[in-house]
Amino acid sequence: MKYQFAASGVLLLGAASASLYGESNLNHTCFLQKPVLSCSADAIPSKVDSCCSETFGGLLLSTQFWDTYTGLESQGQVLPKDSWTLHGLWPDFCDGSFTQYCDLTRQYDPFPSPKTTNGLPNGTVVPPYNGSNIGTFLEPFGKFDLLAYMNKYWISQGSPNYDFWAHEFSKHATCYSTFDVPCYGPEYRQHEEVVDFFETAIKFYKKVPTFRWLHGAGIKPSNTTTYSLDAIQSTLAHHHGAVPYIGCSGPRYNTTAAGNGTMDRGFTVISEVWYYNHVYGRPQDGHTVAVNATGSNTNCATSPGAIHYYERSKGSEA
Repeated sequence: MKYQFAASGVLLLGAASASLYGESNLNHTCFLQKPVLSCSADAIPSKVDSCCSETFGGLLLSTQFWDTYTGLESQGQVLPKDSWTLHGLWPDFCDGSFTQYCDLTRQYDPFPSPKTTNGLPNGTVVPPYNGSNIGTFLEPFGKFDLLAYMNKYWISQGSPNYDFWAHEFSKHATCYSTFDVPCYGPEYRQHEEVVDFFETAIKFYKKVPTFRWLHGAGIKPSNTTTYSLDAIQSTLAHHHGAVPYIGCSGPRYNTTAAGNGTMDRGFTVISEVWYYNHVYGRPQDGHTVAVNATGSNTNCATSPGAIHYYERSKGSEA
């Protein structure tokens, strides 16, 4: 989940809407149009079909987790061996701020986080969903192979995978212009855009094999060896083509024995990475341009050898 909120003054949508822009539900034949780069001067609704080029959330973050357990191993929910897991595909505004839960008519999250559309007490309440789990939405489309892939690589910690998928769709996917329901035209099938979003998130995830890139640089999970943030970040930046955000948890370095007496207050256990992109045309087509992380590019400790990249717990991966 993404624990930050939009900067002051940035629009946070507070009401349910069937569409971000009220597009027509007539055909949007996007291959007839020249794809526009998101966050460029032409990526605005008055100049381009917002179903064919992303004009709302034009800064796309493909995000991944490194967890060491799921908490649901006894139910068969385990982590994939030699792979980070998919977190999501987020549509930030071009300045790095964002909104969330943009269409409450497509709210399938049983445990909304935050509980209001702007994350504040005065925001519109996001009602918890109590219908069929979002994984069942794939079944009428025969997407059982997609469902199997998601259950292997899109893994939740402490809750069923399908609740996590529902959170990612409801909070983030509803804030893309290109996944708006009207974009699917007069032959739209219910939940078609849900399937489309899941496939697109996976397409982006497969472009950035974090485990393989780090392993190739000799950066491997270990309960004894520590690493420097610079080595991790520079390795991933080399492969991605731009500097990603590296997220850490665990104790702050200056509270540890190794960091005692230093001014380094960064966290010490690597846990996530966010790869930033602009995109030509629709995200669904996967034509990306890597860009550097906006704002701070880490919350991790920057001292040499300060970062732990822990091994998975026994029985937590397969």
